[in-house]
Amino acid sequence: MPNDLKLLVDRIDTPIGELLLVADEAGNLRAIDWADYESRMLRLLRRHYGKDGFHLEPANNPHGSRDVINRYFAGDVEAIHDICVRTGGTPFQRSVWNELRKIPSGAAITYGKLAEQIARPKAVRAVGLANGANPIGIVVPCHRVIGSNGSLTGYGGGLERKRWLLEHEKKHVKGANDVTNSTFRSYDVRGHTALLQQNQAGAHDVLGQSCSNVACPILIRR
Repeated sequence: MPNDLKLLVDRIDTPIGELLLVADEAGNLRAIDWADYESRMLRLLRRHYGKDGFHLEPANNPHGSRDVINRYFAGDVEAIHDICVRTGGTPFQRSVWNELRKIPSGAAITYGKLAEQIARPKAVRAVGLANGANPIGIVVPCHRVIGSNGSLTGYGGGLERKRWLLEHEKKHVKGANDVTNSTFRSYDVRGHTALLQQNQAGAHDVLGQSCSNVACPILIRR
């Protein structure tokens, strides 16, 4: 169709499986998912842009996005912060996804805290559903959301991948805690104030980190 959205799809080998990367002609990421969940990715794209509203074309490193993802997996976990993304979704979903981009690498936040950050403290379940409907994994880091007791809870790519991503980010961010166990950092990104939430009594630490370097928020679809 002459007016449909042209999307460029690349396939990237990573330490935890093949990754699908979808970008538009302007260089915005539209989707990232694992190859073993390709049908889910296509379903989300159809939901956002309509069954006949887009078409996919194979591409190699569209707008340098493969290079950035490779840098992330090589240990430069901050590289993904400057990638611009664009998606559909409801205003509520986009508010959740915007907030996800403010969680620093090496940090984690609970669903309850995330609901508070968007000023919807009673919408914890809806926040969880929006988190699960995120079409742009890793770059919009839904893997950085954990249960109130520090458990990993769910992740669309599988819990082992979620564990790997959190440990990878922890390894390459100075001062990050082991968010896969009982300890995690929770960031009040609205005030740029770092708080440490501990399940173990008596332990404490503070890492002052501004999230103002998040360059590209979620944009509405065309």
